[in-house]
Amino acid sequence: MSGPGVGFEYPPKEVSWVKRDVLLFANSIGCTADELHFVYELDPNFSVFPTYPIVLPFKETSQEVVDFYAAEKAAKIPGVPDFDSTRVVDGQRQIQFFKPIPPTSAGKKFEVRSKVLGVYDKGRPGSVVEIQQDLVDASNNEVYVRIVGSAFYVAQGNWGGPKGPATVNYPEPKDKKPDAVFELQTTPETALLYRLNGDYNPLHADPVPGKKMGFGGVIIHGLFSWNWAAHGLLKHLGGSNPANIKEYQARFASPVKPGDKLVASAWRTGEIKDGWEEIRFNVAVAGGKVALSNGRALMKRRCYDGALCTVRYSGEVAGTSGVWLGVEWDDPSRGKHDGQHKGVRYFTCKSKSPTAASFVRPTRAADPAQAFVPALKLKYASDANQDHGPGLTAKPIVISGKVAEEVGFDKIRRQQAQLNELKIVILDGARMAFAYADEDESREEPIGQICPKVTELDLSRNLFESFGPIVDICSELPLVRVLRVNGNRFLDVIEGPKLEAAGKEFQGVRELTLEENLLEWEEICHIASKFPALQILSASANQLSLLSPIPPVPFTSTLVSIDLEFNHFTSLTDIAPLTAITTLKNLHLKGNRISTPAPAPTSEPAPVFPSSVTYLDLSYNQVATWAFVDALPDSFPGLTSLRFAHNPIYDNPELDNTGQELSNKPTTSTTTENKGVTNTDEAYMLMVARLPNLKTLNFSTITVADRTNAEMYYLSRIARQLSAVPESMEKEVLTRHRRWVELCEIYGEPAIVRQQEVNPNFLEARLVTVHFSFVEQQGQGQGQETVNQKKVTTRIPKSFDIYRVKSMAGKLFGLPPLKLRLVWETGEWDPVAGFDEQDGDSSEDEELEAERERRDDEVSSVGAVSHSGRGGGRWVKREVELKDGPRQFGYCVDGLDVSVRVESR
Repeated sequence: MSGPGVGFEYPPKEVSWVKRDVLLFANSIGCTADELHFVYELDPNFSVFPTYPIVLPFKETSQEVVDFYAAEKAAKIPGVPDFDSTRVVDGQRQIQFFKPIPPTSAGKKFEVRSKVLGVYDKGRPGSVVEIQQDLVDASNNEVYVRIVGSAFYVAQGNWGGPKGPATVNYPEPKDKKPDAVFELQTTPETALLYRLNGDYNPLHADPVPGKKMGFGGVIIHGLFSWNWAAHGLLKHLGGSNPANIKEYQARFASPVKPGDKLVASAWRTGEIKDGWEEIRFNVAVAGGKVALSNGRALMKRRCYDGALCTVRYSGEVAGTSGVWLGVEWDDPSRGKHDGQHKGVRYFTCKSKSPTAASFVRPTRAADPAQAFVPALKLKYASDANQDHGPGLTAKPIVISGKVAEEVGFDKIRRQQAQLNELKIVILDGARMAFAYADEDESREEPIGQICPKVTELDLSRNLFESFGPIVDICSELPLVRVLRVNGNRFLDVIEGPKLEAAGKEFQGVRELTLEENLLEWEEICHIASKFPALQILSASANQLSLLSPIPPVPFTSTLVSIDLEFNHFTSLTDIAPLTAITTLKNLHLKGNRISTPAPAPTSEPAPVFPSSVTYLDLSYNQVATWAFVDALPDSFPGLTSLRFAHNPIYDNPELDNTGQELSNKPTTSTTTENKGVTNTDEAYMLMVARLPNLKTLNFSTITVADRTNAEMYYLSRIARQLSAVPESMEKEVLTRHRRWVELCEIYGEPAIVRQQEVNPNFLEARLVTVHFSFVEQQGQGQGQETVNQKKVTTRIPKSFDIYRVKSMAGKLFGLPPLKLRLVWETGEWDPVAGFDEQDGDSSEDEELEAERERRDDEVSSVGAVSHSGRGGGRWVKREVELKDGPRQFGYCVDGLDVSVRVESR
């Protein structure tokens, strides 16, 4: 850029400092006793506060008071007027940190090298001089710090110079609560102490210059407010660690007078470049104007011992001394509370876990972040015998408490070390925060040249807080088809400029996983919209409870499968916006809280998904009614495959309770527990029977025989339910069974026998009508032939025990009672085994075996007739042997009309 004075270089100024100087500076800007590394020279981590070089151009090498006005007149800028340095105020300052400042300059020669970047005529208000100042080691020309500042010469314009470019603005985020707020009550001594650092401008001690310039008297150094805010940001958001700030700037907006109260507000933007997050801030006078505007800093996210976290609070904690950082851990099991400690709420976590947060000291050392290429080489190309770095140390393989010897892994490591041949790269938990470590990417080997063949990339659980580095990495890996970025904490996703401009960088990606990111649905849609060919999207464990409408984005016509497992949905209505995805085939909703198609209080109908949706996973939800199952075809007309295990209604069908509730009277129990059949076997058949278009349930194919058996079983259960209620309630029962008419047309309507109400005081109520049948056979073994079948009907008191019933049967058929066997024919068909979900869980097999043993102890099931079902499943006609004993006959059979088969032993 050309213009008056541009490029003019001031003579280099030698500068020096001692430890006493940096201690004074730290104290004057607000460093406290819990930051001993800034205020105590014997602290093992003694450090210079990063912005200290801002005072060196004033101080130079002197340990004495400096004549401020004389120093300002030391050199004249050619081509511009002589400006009156007695009427100058700071405009804006920016500082960049390249190397840590040593505690003392002893042993080295440091210089401040200054040059003019521009001189601008702002008309009547005045003129602006913009200067760049570098703190340089004169022996090797190494730059430690670069400062770009502007000085505003009040009412010294209209000299015909250029107006200059518009300044870049960094406004605070709108409608967002600050992430950090800190305050300072200034005093008349505030400026008097700060000026001892070398900035001896009389404006900050003598009221006369301030009155001449229209300020009404003494004002506090703009650079005091500037340095105080820098300290507050580093303490509250950077753990007081000088390594956690890279760049800092602010504009001087209005003066601060001694006695004013300063209030600083800072916002984390989530916009990250090369691992540095952009922070926006301002400083205002309480109840007055903004003193510092356009505040911006670049700072780092944190990782401790390999565990990622986000700083949510900085300040004091009741009952303790000093400052603490309140952090939210990415792994919620690592914390101790949710931001509330001993009844006091200090901050709120995004995670809803009660143990997601804890407090750590700001001085605790954090793990360093790294770029993609170093992380890649560390994992795939480093020597196994070398140190793997903090958080990535090689751990021995331990099995049952014994260290296993690795055999054959050297060959695998050699193969993986060929980075240009890698196709699957997994860098989960590698502390990555940026694509390249150096801002100048040309200084590093390009990612695309190191591993050009990568097709599956996992960048989960790293230090990314912006999607920008993801865009940068993928822009160099065009063959990537699967991208996983789970567990990262992306901030301000919607406003991220690099993601907003993305598109071609992800044009080859078919599968994207955004699990455990704690993102809002709008943010997930915004990210997914940048993937033009996306087919599979996973957004599990994001604490989603309600989806907002999906805007017009490409994935509504490309997405085939979406995974929303382990979120907080309670009804199908909560996911209604997914009906806009016309190509959707697979919908995964495992582990939510779904219990109804639509919330009861509203009249909103259940959503209807495209017929393209053929697979649905609703396992591990809270469905407790068969009405939900019956309504599934309404919402999913194309449904052919379903996973439904581990819902309350599946674990305990309790179908027959419906009739009992309607009749409002006790009925004979028909639950599967009493029948000795597993609940899931019965639930499987009821599911198959209720959903006529289903072809697969719980990963098992439904055969023709499976469906026939299930539908006949369901039909018999409905008939039994109808038998338990008066005829007047039949219609009400049938409204709960949508397939009754259809099944009756296929298999015929079953007989419904309703027993008349009998006064329990009458003798009739205490008698059971028993239909005995006896088949007389001759011969032995397979040669037996049926000679004669006899049937006798009689009535027996319920109170008779089994011995007396056998005695009566012996008399009826002329047989010795002790050589008889009585078998109660229930007339029901039961599933025996093999209908449960095949999850590979051995505990279910053990439960089945225990159930069989229990049945054998209580009753003996006689499989008079057996049908085979799917994959080893069986149906048997339920027949129960009435074993000898004192039990009353009425407790061994159901109802007042039963059939008993008599057999010879």
